[in-house]
Amino acid sequence: MGFLSDAINRIKPSPTVAMTGRVAELKAQGRDIIGLSAGEPDFDTPENIRDAAKAAIDAGHTRYTAVDGMAELKRAISAKFARENGLEYTTDEITVASGGKQILFNALLATLNPGDQVIIPAPYWVSYPDIVGLAGGEPVILPCPAENGFRLDPEALRAAITPQTKWLILNSPSNPTGAAYSAAEMKALTDVLLDFPDVWVLADDIYEHLVFDGFTFVTPAEVEPRLKDRTLTMNGVSKAYAMTGWRIGYGAGPKPLIKAMAKLQSQSTSNPCTISQYAALEALEGPQDYIEMSREAFQRRRDLVVNGLNDCPGIECPMPQGAFYVYPSIEGLIGKVSAAGTEIRDDEAFANALLDETGVAIVFGAAFGLSPHFRVSYAASDETLTEAIRRIRSFCDGCQEP
Repeated sequence: MGFLSDAINRIKPSPTVAMTGRVAELKAQGRDIIGLSAGEPDFDTPENIRDAAKAAIDAGHTRYTAVDGMAELKRAISAKFARENGLEYTTDEITVASGGKQILFNALLATLNPGDQVIIPAPYWVSYPDIVGLAGGEPVILPCPAENGFRLDPEALRAAITPQTKWLILNSPSNPTGAAYSAAEMKALTDVLLDFPDVWVLADDIYEHLVFDGFTFVTPAEVEPRLKDRTLTMNGVSKAYAMTGWRIGYGAGPKPLIKAMAKLQSQSTSNPCTISQYAALEALEGPQDYIEMSREAFQRRRDLVVNGLNDCPGIECPMPQGAFYVYPSIEGLIGKVSAAGTEIRDDEAFANALLDETGVAIVFGAAFGLSPHFRVSYAASDETLTEAIRRIRSFCDGCQEP
């Protein structure tokens, strides 16, 4: 269409959102669909947080706030970083937006010029390359295969950095793999970055609290304080407190970057929802019991799903350290034909056939930049996951050589 901008033509719709929409459409048609494609906790937002939002409404807190977040919330975020990450930020080094995605969008749009490169380890969250492209930058994709634990190799990082490199995006624990970096693994990466003083780090820590088996979460500026003045540490309340729809994300970094991000936000959305900000304030300052409860539930579900998928012919599923995703390989199914006659040419064909033939919705690996894999979100009840695994196993059992 001739009048559309070059920028909008550089991006594509989110594959995860598209699959979620297809699931809703099939359910509306009466199909028995198990949706394992959406990346959000299935638990209700904790009651104390909901009560705080209601109280904010009743108190008349329904007007504009400062463009990038109210002072009380910024103070709570500052306290969170000090308490949980050993990082000291003043309130003018903190920004609040309508979800973590807007933090990423603001940061990249405020800093990228044509030709600037952003290193993105793959598998990656589907929106990273598109936001980079929309901002005029060039995504540089670094494959991180399963044999590396889906983690970035320090020497591969060193080799990928050029004079045009502006950012490295690090997501730990990862969407879609659940892979996370230990302190030693993170230090190996930050040691490389110390040799390149013009490269900034965008740390996406949104799954910080969902780590398993005693794993200790770390963030780059915590591991290497000398990187703090060129690191944007991004987080939010969506995954930790089951608040995806409340749309509150936040970031902390150097004042000039935070000021530029606020300038951009002032000409786009202005302040995040005031009521949601009060809810987020309670999330950060109120009881933290929900975090451990959800962590235990997700670890149990992870074990159920990993064990079940590894019993399916043709599937190999690594054990992730965090988040609520697994990223199995279907290399053993490529080239086979499903019971209904569909050739499994690639992971997209697998995902479509699985949905059509069994009603289980997952997301194909090519959407995340590394094939042949698929992503399962195990943010669902044990009963739902058990039935989904039964259907996937039945589908795999039915796949034969052509």
